[in-house]
Amino acid sequence: MSWLILGIFTAFFEAVKDVFGKQNLKKSDEYVVAWSLSFFSVIFLIPWVIYTGIPQLNSQFAIALLIGGSINAVTAILYIKAIKVSDLSLTVPLVALTPLFMLLTSPLIVGEYPKLFDYIGILLIVTGSYLLNIKEKSQAYLAPFKALVNEPGPKLMLIVAFLWSITSNFDKIGVKNSSPIFWLFSLFSTMSVLLLPVLLHKTPNPSRKILKQLPMLAAMGFFNAVGVLCQMQALTLTLVVQVIAIKRTSVLMGVLFGHFIFKEKDIQQRLLGAGIMVLGVFVISL
Repeated sequence: MSWLILGIFTAFFEAVKDVFGKQNLKKSDEYVVAWSLSFFSVIFLIPWVIYTGIPQLNSQFAIALLIGGSINAVTAILYIKAIKVSDLSLTVPLVALTPLFMLLTSPLIVGEYPKLFDYIGILLIVTGSYLLNIKEKSQAYLAPFKALVNEPGPKLMLIVAFLWSITSNFDKIGVKNSSPIFWLFSLFSTMSVLLLPVLLHKTPNPSRKILKQLPMLAAMGFFNAVGVLCQMQALTLTLVVQVIAIKRTSVLMGVLFGHFIFKEKDIQQRLLGAGIMVLGVFVISL
């Protein structure tokens, strides 16, 4: 069950990374934070790459890196923007939909097929996402879903969840054709290169903003690097959907962090909704 322990660590560091991301957004825009997340993750991964060395690579690795790096560069901006414009406790739980989307993408990309428990998990995840905005039910039964789609943060996070259901499969391909550490180093390096021109175009004098918030931005990159190291190692031990399912327990931590650190409201309904979504994720992982 070592993959389970690694998955839990992944979830914790994911939630802590989100807290630092939200804090950094108070003084910087999403482009600075997204680029810094990738860049400082690379910095912290360099010693690991030097220690483990460069594995033998092939064309499958190159294809996975091209596709995964490009999509993850887009999701990095969308993710950071989502937690900027809306509460952590409302946006972060929606990443639990990634395993739901993976029931469609995993069979197509890596040939992993859903089972009966997966469909039960789907029902729980949809129910949980409904409860995130249950106060809207007084307007109409479909109002909670409409609230998720109409509010900018949740709308962006839904897109992220779908795109991650694709990139998670390419993560497994990349790891299998290299190593967990070298794949992450290559992935974040690619993202940093792709995000740099966006940063320079969108943000005036970005270097000054980065230097001003260097400790906080570096800490965010550190926790992200440690979290994804645990995730990629877990991917070598079990199915993609199981690893991502355990990782999504970070949504509960995100709801609690949002309430206690950022004083976000409606904690009871959001915690209930997030809890049911996580239960659905666990059912999928059975």
